[in-house]
Amino acid sequence: MALHFIAKDPETNGDHCPTVWFDDANQEFVIQGWTADEKLTAQCLESGPIPDNEAVVRLPARMADALKAVLDVAARPAAVH
Repeated sequence: MALHFIAKDPETNGDHCPTVWFDDANQEFVIQGWTADEKLTAQCLESGPIPDNEAVVRLPARMADALKAVLDVAARPAAVH
C-alpha cells in the first residue's frame, strides 16, 4: 500500500490534528478527524444507520484545499501515484 500524505489541519500545532491521506492501493481516501459528538451522530443517523466499522468524523472547513488535493490525487492514473 502506498499511503500518500496530503495535509494536516493548517491551524493546529501539527500534532494530533485532522489529517488527509490517499491510499492508492485501495483507491480510498483516509481521513483523521474529530469524533462527532452525540448530537451530530444523531443527526447523521437520520439518514440511515452507521455500521460498527464506520465512524462520523469532522474536519474544519479550512481543510477544503486538502480535500481538493486528495481528489486531484485520486483522479490521476494509478501509475502516477
